[in-house]
Amino acid sequence: MKQWTLGVIGGSGLYELDGLRHRERLTIESPWGEPSDDLIAGELEGVRLVFLPRHGRGHRIPPGELNARANIDVLKRAGCTDVLSVSAVGSLREDLPPGTFVVVDQYVDRTVSRPASFFGSGLVAHVSMADPVCPRLSMAAADAARAAGAPTVQGGTYLAMEGPQFSTRAESNLYRSWGCSVIGMTAMPEARLAREAELPYANVCMVTDYDCWREATAHVEVTNVLEVLLSNADTARQMIAALARGLPETRTPSPIDTGLDQAVITDPALWAPELVRKLAAICPRKFKPAGDA
Repeated sequence: MKQWTLGVIGGSGLYELDGLRHRERLTIESPWGEPSDDLIAGELEGVRLVFLPRHGRGHRIPPGELNARANIDVLKRAGCTDVLSVSAVGSLREDLPPGTFVVVDQYVDRTVSRPASFFGSGLVAHVSMADPVCPRLSMAAADAARAAGAPTVQGGTYLAMEGPQFSTRAESNLYRSWGCSVIGMTAMPEARLAREAELPYANVCMVTDYDCWREATAHVEVTNVLEVLLSNADTARQMIAALARGLPETRTPSPIDTGLDQAVITDPALWAPELVRKLAAICPRKFKPAGDA
């Protein structure tokens, strides 16, 4: 077995993974509340893989009600070393047509009502988000997407909107003027929380539509999105298998693995015990509840 444990968060259209051996369902409790669903763990191409359907099986949870803190927490508790996020997006660029896979490397966060940190009063930390994804995992994911036959673009900016409604045409054109590449509703605060949990994170975005800026094309509707999702999800499964197959036997350490070493600013003598307890799984080498050895 390779040294990696790959967490996969499947977005719209990707609710199951084929080919997992020794499959088991894991119900893991989190102090941050209920995750989207149980985890499905198993072995794929010699890699331990842990799968979480982001919206729950049957797509029950809307973007603004996702408990991203619990989702990231349970993946860390399940032993994940790295996390691949797969999500459906709209395109904000003419050269990114439906069917394209975009491995994004930047975000503009326009979400407004979602808890975006594991830290707070009593235990303050400031992680760097200058480069919000893991370059190593992103490169491996882009190679895997190409191997699966997807038209693949490496690099791009993801505009994270609150939703659940789609954009107005004015908003869509504004985001285009900012230089954004794709638009979606789920990658934030997920990427922020993965960084706080010291989990290298990559985000493969499956383009389903042109949002509503392209006047020569009908504006986005769920029925159109679903048609492209079915095709994209098949390719995404092949991509995940190719990614697992291509990972080296040995996982060399990443700087993201120890990102909290330079992030926590509160005097340890004043750390809030309740937050320490909650953070014990996120970073056990740093946060140990009182009384633990």
